[in-house]
Amino acid sequence: MNKKLGIDIDGTITCPTTFVPYINESFHMNITLNDMTEYDLRPLLKVNDEQFWEWMNKVEPTIYKNAPLAKDAKSVLDIWKDHHELIYISARRDQYVPVTHEWFKDNQMHYHKIDLVGSHDKLEAVKRHKIDLFFEDKHDNACDISEECKIPVILFNTPYNQDPIPQNVIRVNDWVEARNWVDKYIKEQT
Repeated sequence: MNKKLGIDIDGTITCPTTFVPYINESFHMNITLNDMTEYDLRPLLKVNDEQFWEWMNKVEPTIYKNAPLAKDAKSVLDIWKDHHELIYISARRDQYVPVTHEWFKDNQMHYHKIDLVGSHDKLEAVKRHKIDLFFEDKHDNACDISEECKIPVILFNTPYNQDPIPQNVIRVNDWVEARNWVDKYIKEQT
């Protein structure tokens, strides 16, 4: 294996619009991804923490089971799977291990490891797995990982992650851009 790639799941290999139809149905809204200007959905939904988690506990398994793949994620990761170690590190909670593994199987997505850490703090997992490069959609995660672990982090551009980024965070619009940057970066390392 050439590099250990740490990869977030939700909003990174799954489409960032995944939650939109569930929000619209549950909260009788008509939002789009562009309305999601911050990662924390509670202000948009006008709910408190308890109400938010009550909703999440109901819909999370269905959302994770039916999440569509992000455009080109599978084709890029299929190319990398034979050259790099694909380690998925997600904030998903432990009870979602079965539905997560089922989703990977149903979507024929290869993985070497899946680590559901149960919180957005992924630093310990990134260090434990000795990740060389990380892929993320959550702004503060990307910044924290790049600064604390001194590794490049690919940040997938969304309306909810538009704050400024440090030098070691690379903003991309899709998996093709990510592949081009990573392939060039790896070539320069050899």
